[in-house]
Amino acid sequence: MISSYKKHIHFNEGIHKMKTLLRSFRLNTVCEEARCPNIEKCFSKKHLTFMILGDKCTRNCRFCDVNSGNPLPPDEEEPYRIAELVKKLQLKKVIITSVTRDDLKDGGALHFYKTVRAIKEIDEKINVEVLTPDFKMKPSSLQFITSSGADVLSHNIETVKRLYAFLRPSSDYERALKVLKFYRNNSSAIIKSGFMVGLGETEEEVYDLLEELKNTGCNLVIIGQYFQPSSKAISVFEYVPDEIFRKYTEYGEKIGLKVVAGRYYRSSYVEENFKP
Repeated sequence: MISSYKKHIHFNEGIHKMKTLLRSFRLNTVCEEARCPNIEKCFSKKHLTFMILGDKCTRNCRFCDVNSGNPLPPDEEEPYRIAELVKKLQLKKVIITSVTRDDLKDGGALHFYKTVRAIKEIDEKINVEVLTPDFKMKPSSLQFITSSGADVLSHNIETVKRLYAFLRPSSDYERALKVLKFYRNNSSAIIKSGFMVGLGETEEEVYDLLEELKNTGCNLVIIGQYFQPSSKAISVFEYVPDEIFRKYTEYGEKIGLKVVAGRYYRSSYVEENFKP
């Protein structure tokens, strides 16, 4: 069992340039807001995950470092600024996520739709992935997502069933599975989810979760190690050894589910993204 693990981030020229560019376009990324451990590598290679609908979340998950509180109204120009930056950076792959906006009637789903369409208007061949909240399972909101033209529809399950109520007190495990089922039943896009380990789950609970995700019609699951982003977030329960990540990948193959698992893997980052 690994008792601790630290990754040092070097704020190099690539990070500085990307941060400067993002500030000039008045855009947020989950890479910064959630203190992602992969930010150095990603920003240096122009790989980023835009976070739309502001930087304040209406929920307060115990593992997250994104600010919670009363958010501002959606910025109607944000989708077009994102599209402009996508064009400037000549990105071929774009990932869009958001804070949860329970204060909005549609949860911000229309804003997702407008963002995807603004990017696709540049070039329909740009691969767009959306990593969405659950929109309280409102069909009208979910339909904005399935009709957006996004190539990958993703909703993270985040953790196993037993830990869900404690770690995500404002969310619901069964509802998360229903969102993935809705996406599968109403879209031909790749359906994707992800979750963290090292929060106190057992191997059997992870296998059960993979089975449930497979049953939703999910195509791809990303599993990564939880790292405490700041002192306000819950502490790491354990650091999972590499051989356990390999077991999870092998189990996915056994049940016919593509699983990518590793210490630093996140829903928006896997090592394959950086191969030549």
